[in-house]
Amino acid sequence: MTDPNDPPIITVKDYLSPSVFTPENMLREARRQKSIPEGTVPKVCILDPDGDIVQNLLANGQAKPNQYWACYHTSMYNFTYEGFEFGVVGNAVGASFAVLVAEEMFACGSELLISMTSAGQIVPKGTPPYFVLIEKALRDEGTSYHYLPPSKFSHINPKLLESLKGVFENSQPPIFQGATWTTDAPFRETETAIADCRSEGILGVEMEASALYAFAEAKRHAVICFAHITNQMGNVENDFEKGEAQGSLDAIEVISQAAQACLSVIG
Repeated sequence: MTDPNDPPIITVKDYLSPSVFTPENMLREARRQKSIPEGTVPKVCILDPDGDIVQNLLANGQAKPNQYWACYHTSMYNFTYEGFEFGVVGNAVGASFAVLVAEEMFACGSELLISMTSAGQIVPKGTPPYFVLIEKALRDEGTSYHYLPPSKFSHINPKLLESLKGVFENSQPPIFQGATWTTDAPFRETETAIADCRSEGILGVEMEASALYAFAEAKRHAVICFAHITNQMGNVENDFEKGEAQGSLDAIEVISQAAQACLSVIG
């Protein structure tokens, strides 16, 4: 029985009903208004919330705009790495923005989405920067509750996780597997919340993964989320250092390895 005092985020949700407002319909109207031709995006798309990957690719003349991308809020760029074409969207920060763009990517023909977000360290695995392949993410944001019923964590698809087994054993910087905490409020990371996450063995805090994994499960799409642990939430001097080219070179290599390992699973 529903309590009338329950917050709206967990009430009046019908998880089996389709949405009245769809990405396909919005993209149709955007194409009409902007005179954008019909077409598809690359099979593998990347979410780059910090925008470092996009910035480095553009600075080096390695990316070009995708002429078919009709999103009202973002630009997509295509680039080729190790003979494979990717589409990347930068600066889609936070759960709701990331999922909005993810919905549009899959509506435009993407088959695999890889998110590479920066994150703050919770349980140390070394000195940043390093990467975490996110197995599960604490649902401390709002978007995921529109896709799946309430639960503590959302999870990567087990088949995708299995396909990545052993892929990153010798990677430098190192890549660990574990949990993150997804928050909507980065400037409300209190000592109490951090201590609770630390007790759960959570490795880092970021802003997108739990919503992306909930979306992926609900819509049966292939999504992989990485956290680039780059900081200690500004509590040490010289924090937020990511490495060469703001960590984008390492990030692209991680993304490429993941894409190659997982395409056989989803194809």
